[in-house]
Amino acid sequence: MTWVFWGSAMLIAYSYVGYAGWLWLRVRLRPWPILRGPQEPYASIAMVVRNEERWLESKMENLLALDYPQSLYQIVVVSDGSTDRTDVILRQYADNPRVTLLMNQLPRGKAAGVNDAISLAAGEIVILTDARQKIESGAIRLLVENFADPQVGCVSGALMLGDPESGEALKGMGLYWRIEKKIRELESESGSVVGATGALYAVRKELLTPVPEGTILDDVYIPLQVARQKKRVVFEPRARVWDDPDLGAEREFARKVRTLSGNYQLVQLAPWLLKSENPLRFEFISHKLLRLVVPFALAALLVGSIVLTGPVYRSALALQTAFYGLGLLAGLRVSRGPLARMSDAALTFVMLNGAAAVAFVNFVTGRKAAWIR
Repeated sequence: MTWVFWGSAMLIAYSYVGYAGWLWLRVRLRPWPILRGPQEPYASIAMVVRNEERWLESKMENLLALDYPQSLYQIVVVSDGSTDRTDVILRQYADNPRVTLLMNQLPRGKAAGVNDAISLAAGEIVILTDARQKIESGAIRLLVENFADPQVGCVSGALMLGDPESGEALKGMGLYWRIEKKIRELESESGSVVGATGALYAVRKELLTPVPEGTILDDVYIPLQVARQKKRVVFEPRARVWDDPDLGAEREFARKVRTLSGNYQLVQLAPWLLKSENPLRFEFISHKLLRLVVPFALAALLVGSIVLTGPVYRSALALQTAFYGLGLLAGLRVSRGPLARMSDAALTFVMLNGAAAVAFVNFVTGRKAAWIR
């Protein structure tokens, strides 16, 4: 049990601290600058939607008003069997020469919609986005600047959880996402990012390959395919897109379960990810796969703290009890002041690892995660 305790502690520490520390050291020892430069290639902004009547009109106006020459970008929208007013809203833009529409009557899944959108894209750069988030006006220019570097094949934008006026959220999922973006920055500054921000990322069209039907994480699969072709996947923190930091606990949990289930699916769809032909194999395991193991390491750590005797294990048990207690306070909404931020972070940590455990159950039972709008 001693080995189980310390092995679990080391795995958790590496997943959340050690990997980031290794990246920080790699940036210092072997930085890999990006050769950015102003340019204006013809670009296609592609979006797959299903039942997005709440957000769609404002998103279309957002896309049409971006700070990029109007004659140099196309908007491609694929409706995947929408049953609300999504198609009605899209038809309002049917006469706009900058907009290309495809309205499928039957739902085929996001991956099929992405493939349809790519086939309709005329630009040498294809920019993928989602319906809900608002793209900052200059974000497209900032994304394509990175393609001045011939080694760059994919560029991820930065998802900001908060409001453009008041700034980014500092607690809960907002805090987690800020840490996640820092890891992506470190990966990018010394090599390539494992995946991209699904709300905004750009790819050279020549590097795009069909996404397998049913793929959950196109924003990880596509960038990894780019890396497989010996091109860099980089992170552009200045190209920002904004989203609501609080979509509701139930919806946020379901979204995270779907994302983590997608990591299991990726290994099934693309076994080469665990082979030497994946240039990001170490990063993929460290950043994506180990996170799936952490819930079981946490359980083993707790059991070890209870079973083993000695001051170290008693202290570990006390710390874990206090940490999970903080999460409970946040769940009951009884914490106030400085304690509220700590308890909210604890609850987010518990929620994320709970989602990872559910994703494992989905993987073992063969249950498929649905496309969450």
